[in-house]
Amino acid sequence: MTIATRAATVADMPLIAALIRGLAEYEGLSHAVRMDEAVLERHLFGPRPMAEVLIGELNDQPSGFALFFHNFSTFEGHPGVWLEDLFVVPSARRSGLGRKLLGEVARIAVERGCARMEWSVLDWNMMAINFYRSLGARPLTDWTTMRLDADSLAQLGANEAVSSA
Repeated sequence: MTIATRAATVADMPLIAALIRGLAEYEGLSHAVRMDEAVLERHLFGPRPMAEVLIGELNDQPSGFALFFHNFSTFEGHPGVWLEDLFVVPSARRSGLGRKLLGEVARIAVERGCARMEWSVLDWNMMAINFYRSLGARPLTDWTTMRLDADSLAQLGANEAVSSA
């Protein structure tokens, strides 16, 4: 069995979109996927990429991905990495591919001088939580993730634009 990772290219867009849909299906969130592949392509491979993708391969077959981007810690005074998605297709789970993808993102973070790597995991996904803990990750129990999206984001931005004028 061979396990490998590689940086995604624009030619991988159909694969990336399929893996994102596979992740959404696994999480029971297929209804929440509004991704437009052309827009995603621009954000991943355009003139100002907003995120990076690694493709994980098991026996030369694409079987997973990791999508990540940089954030910044003011307390650390260094950049960090936010792992937005890590997904391995069911048939490739327990092969070591998830660990390989996560390890490659960690290697990139260290190489780039990042102070930490963070991500979210659904509370019900005990298999993932146990996997992450086995690697030395710890849950941040004193933080609550907050989100503005769609209408709330637009409304706040519009209100700020008016008050700044």
